[in-house]
Order: sequence, then C-alpha cells, then structure tokens
Amino acid sequence: MNRSKSLFLCALCGFAALPAQSEMRPSLSFAGVTGLIDMPSGDQQSDGTLSFVKSQFGPIGRNTLTFQITPRLSGSFRYASVKDWYTKANPNDITTYYDRSFDLRFQVTREGRYVPAITVGLQDIIGTGIFAGEYIAATKTFGDRVKVTAGLGWGRYGTYGSIGAPFGDRPKVDFGLGGKPRSGQWFRGDVAPFAGVEWQLNKQWSLKAEYSSDDYVEEATKRSTFDRNSPFNFGVEYNLGNTVRLGLYSLYGSKIGFAAQFVLDPKKSPRGGSVGPGPLPVTTRAAAKSWDPNWVNDRGSQTAMRDQTQAILTRDGITIETIAISPSRVHLRIRNTTLDNAPQAIGRTARALAATMPASVQTFEIVPMAQGVPLSTVVIKRADLEALEFAPGQDVAMEQRTQFLPAAAALPPGSIRSDGLYPRFKWGIAPYASSSLFDPGKPVQIDLGLRLTATYDIAPGLILSTAITKKIVSGIEKGSFDSNTELRPVRSNADIYATEGDPAIQKLTLAWYAKPGPELYSRLTVGYLERMYGGVSAELLWQKTDKPYAIGAEINYVQQRDFNQLFGFQDYNVVTGHVSGYYSFAGGYHARLDMGRYLAGDYGATLALDREFANGIKVGAFATLTDVPFDTFGEGSFDKGLRVELPLSFLTGQATQKSGKLTIRPLLRDGGARLDVDGRLYETVRKYQKSDLDAAWGRFWR
Repeated sequence: MNRSKSLFLCALCGFAALPAQSEMRPSLSFAGVTGLIDMPSGDQQSDGTLSFVKSQFGPIGRNTLTFQITPRLSGSFRYASVKDWYTKANPNDITTYYDRSFDLRFQVTREGRYVPAITVGLQDIIGTGIFAGEYIAATKTFGDRVKVTAGLGWGRYGTYGSIGAPFGDRPKVDFGLGGKPRSGQWFRGDVAPFAGVEWQLNKQWSLKAEYSSDDYVEEATKRSTFDRNSPFNFGVEYNLGNTVRLGLYSLYGSKIGFAAQFVLDPKKSPRGGSVGPGPLPVTTRAAAKSWDPNWVNDRGSQTAMRDQTQAILTRDGITIETIAISPSRVHLRIRNTTLDNAPQAIGRTARALAATMPASVQTFEIVPMAQGVPLSTVVIKRADLEALEFAPGQDVAMEQRTQFLPAAAALPPGSIRSDGLYPRFKWGIAPYASSSLFDPGKPVQIDLGLRLTATYDIAPGLILSTAITKKIVSGIEKGSFDSNTELRPVRSNADIYATEGDPAIQKLTLAWYAKPGPELYSRLTVGYLERMYGGVSAELLWQKTDKPYAIGAEINYVQQRDFNQLFGFQDYNVVTGHVSGYYSFAGGYHARLDMGRYLAGDYGATLALDREFANGIKVGAFATLTDVPFDTFGEGSFDKGLRVELPLSFLTGQATQKSGKLTIRPLLRDGGARLDVDGRLYETVRKYQKSDLDAAWGRFWR
C-alpha cells in the first residue's frame, strides 16, 4: 500500500482519549458484529457506524471490519486465524489456518416498548464455509442497564444443543475456488438456541454472560486446537471513551480471551468540530471599503482589491487564480488547498469578498478550480449573504438562493491573474508505509521508508509530477502463494515489485487537464503512470453541474514496467479502457459502473457502491465480473473488495485535505485488474457540482 494507507492506520490510532457517553449503546462480539461475547444479538449499531474488532481466545483470532450500511443493514469483512491446525491428510503437519469471510445482517424490527429488536444474519456467505452460519437473534432492553438476547442458529451456530432441522438437512457444498454464495445451505440443517445477558454497571463497566450454541466442531473436535468444556461464556468490558472498548473473557470453560473494539460514528466528530480559525463576520456594504468612482477603469485599484481579498483568504489556504471586477459583479477563480469542505471554502470566499468589494458590487461569482480547470460557477447575491448570516434556517435559505452554473473555460474580459502561480515548483519528503496482506505464509507484511514527491505546475492544467520511494525497513517478502493462473500476471506479481523496487520511481508523469466544453472535462497523462505500468492515458468526462449523474470514457495504451521500477519495460503491452457511468443518490450513496477491457485483456464490468458522509468519510464495496472463467481466475473466483477513506481533519479537527485510504482485497488476482492512474476526472470534478455541494452545505457559514 501507499502513504494513504499509513495515514489510515494513524487515523485508527487517534480514536482514543475521547469522552464517555451515558446511554447503553450496542456492543460488539468476538466475531466483530453487534452481539454478546461469541454470539450475535438483535441490536444494530447506529447508522453509518464503522467498527473494527480484534479478538483472540486460545488458538482462534479474528480481525473484523464492520460497516452499518443503512439503519437496518450491516456488512462485515473478517480475517480469522486458527493456530495448531493440522491437515487431515497429515496429522503431523501442524500449521496456522487463515480464512477470509463476509457477513450480512438485516434488522427486521427495531426495539419498541414491547417488541424486541430482531435481526437476521448470514455469516461467511461466500468463503470456504468453515465459519458459515445463519441466525435469528432478538434483544430487549430492561430499564437502562440490562439487555437480554435469545436466538436460534444454523450452520456452526446450530452445532450444540440442536432441537431439530425444521427446514431439512444442510446439504454439503463444494466451495471449489470460493468467492461464490452458498445460498443452498442457508437456514438448513440443525437449529440450536443461544442466549445471553449484558448488564451495564456504570458508564465504564459492563458484564456479559451467554450460552453458546457453537460447538466448534472443526476447531475443537476434529482438529483438537482447544478443549470446549462448557457452553457458558463470561466477560467484563471497559469503555475507554466513545470509540474504544476493551474486554476480558472466560470462554468455553478452558480459555481466557480478550477483545479490543474500535467504533467510529461518522456523524459525530471525535474532536467536537474544527479547531482552526473561525470565519470573518459578513461586512455590510455601509461599512465596506469606499473606493474612488474611477476604480472601474483603474487596474491598479482592482489589483489592490485582489490583494486585500487574498490576504484574508490566505489563512484558510485559498489561493486566488484570477479576478474580474465590474461595477456590479465580481468573478473570482479560486484554488482551495486546505479546507476539506467545499461549501465552507465557498462561504469563506464570499465573506472575504463582502469585506473588500466596493458597495456597488452586488453579485459574487465564485469559480472553484482544480488542476487548473474551472469546475462550476457558484453565484451568490451579496444582499442574501448580508441578510441571512444570523437568520433562522440560514443554511437551507442560503442554498435555495444560490445558483450553481457551468463554468466557462475562457476567462471573462478584464481578468487579472495572480502573480507567481505559474510556473510553480513544489516538493516534499515524508515517511510512507506499504503493506502486503493475506499471504498465507505471512499475513501482514509492511515496508517503511521515505517518499520524495515533486510537482511542477507549468501552466494552468499542465502538470509534471513524480514520486520516488526509498525503503528503510524491508518487511515485504516474495509471496508463498502460487497464483496458478493462466492469465498474464498483471497484478499477482505485486510482491516482486515490492521486493525489487528499491529505490523506485513510483510515478513520473506529465498531465494535461482541459475543459473542451461547459460540461466536458478532459485529461491526458503520459509517462510512468504507476509502479507497474507506463504509457498514455486519455479520459473524457461529461458532468452537468446541476445533475447527480455523469458519464465518462477512458482509453489507455500501457506497457508493463520492469520489476525494479526504474526506467525499463517488460515485453507485455495492452490497450485497456472503460466507459463509466456515475450516479449520486440521496443520503450520500454513490454508484459507479465501469464497462470495458482490463489489463489482462479480459472484458467485463465493475460495479462499485459507496457511502460518503458530509465530513468526507467514505466506505464502499466493489466487484468485477469479466469473461475470465472462475477456474481460470483462481481462488476467489472474481475480483472484489472493500475500501475506506478517513479524512484526518475529522479526527484531528485541523483543516487539511489529507486522508487515510485503505483498500481490502481478499486476494489480488489478474482478472478484472485495472490501471491505477492518478487524477481521474470524476473524483476531481464532482466535489464542486451541485449534488455534492448540497450534501455538505451545512458548513457554508462556518
């Protein structure tokens, strides 16, 4: 992984030292889902909650990432390990077994005065089936301190104390290469009851006890990794603030276990908001600066206005690209380099203009720029800004009176460009962490080193950039896993790139961004595009400013780079490209469909679904199906994964556009592999289109 993944790990470390809350919030189980100790419950986390649980008892360890997708639906990814595991073919071959699994849970009823919260869950739905199980769990709160849970389980949750098989025998399924749902097993076979209780002693301490219906047939009976002597489990948990909970447990009459739960609610900032400078008060025109009437024809006066506006905006990290002032209107093009919220940047700019523009200027046209390209025109009436600053419902009222229009590529007549913007050179050195996950021989491997980045803005839209890495700690080794694929190894040899590239030219590109039409954006990038491929990448995006959808097309001609990631190439080249459709739904949900040709020459489509919050937190999933047969693709059957992005501003309260990004792929294969080129247009453009501005508009006045 790259530097963004190290930022993601730093973000997780920032969860501690937060104030505790008084209500009895849902806790998490050893399996990382809402539950008791080793059994699930009928509760759900609050909408949008992102959680991570690390648990261990005896030989069994679990690492689970769970996201509350909607108020009723949650999904989990789990990476589990079982030590002292021996193969059936050779009992003397003792090893550690690793397994990846996905869960889904849906809450049928929410808790009411008389009705319990009832949840239906599917565990390990597309993996090997070792941890597969289904359940129906009901939870009821009594007072504000006690929760009682009872449920019925199938699969592994039906292996102890069975009361029959009401829906027939559970068929055996050959999971083959894995990665495909085993729906024929769901709620089939023996069913067994489970139950438990949670008692919250005070704000920090709580006790748990449960009766487990999981007999651990594979781990305890067949492979003797531990002794299951009792179905009863007991535990004590301590809340270390709103986001961290630690637990110590007695499990199955033979083992002591522990768990660490990290819970993040994207709708609640851990730091209670930004600690940066507050906004200026809106300056009314009666108090605004008075200019000599000849200012309209005096370029020096207009330059002075630009400089005064820039002096105010500098503290917010906003740079003026150009300004054009007429007697009644100002057209200002800005580059936001610091604030992570687009409406906040627009609001701060409008306040600055109110403080510096002559009284006759009635309309502010604010044009955000990215990569030297104008993205949209946000039109604000000065009178509305003055009237609504302290009005009730000011956010909604201001948004309703603001216009969002396409931005023309050409500058208005009389525009004054700021000095020193082009050409401009920037560089920096920072530590980085790169990781390799899920190799059976060594599941977590990390390289540490330094990354040199440099950018040269030659002219608006024309950018030369590079990134060079030098390892200090080499933790990633060549993989022990044989990809066993008939496809060209376009991604599965990532471990070779990781071990042989030191130092490495991660990228070296010349990119040209342009706007051929009011609603068209283009990108052309040439050079060493990423660590594995170099060549040419061209992209065109159609995005209407006031619509929630967009259409794009990309075509690339690339050649595979040498493993040392310097200047040489291997003998494999390919033309790859996609047609893409994007749609932003209400509630922060985003969908993307890419159809085209991938790096291995296969044809297919990728569907991605993401949820994004107003503060920039993103959680999503993706899956790719191509014309590569499952048995040719290899283990996992098709490409799929999860991704999480955490803005550091949300966790630290400091204004910054940096974020930690993590992409989790259970397996990195060659089918469905796509070029990883920086600066794709949709993510660059959409932040300042109406649908995204609407979603984050609550910070316009801040």
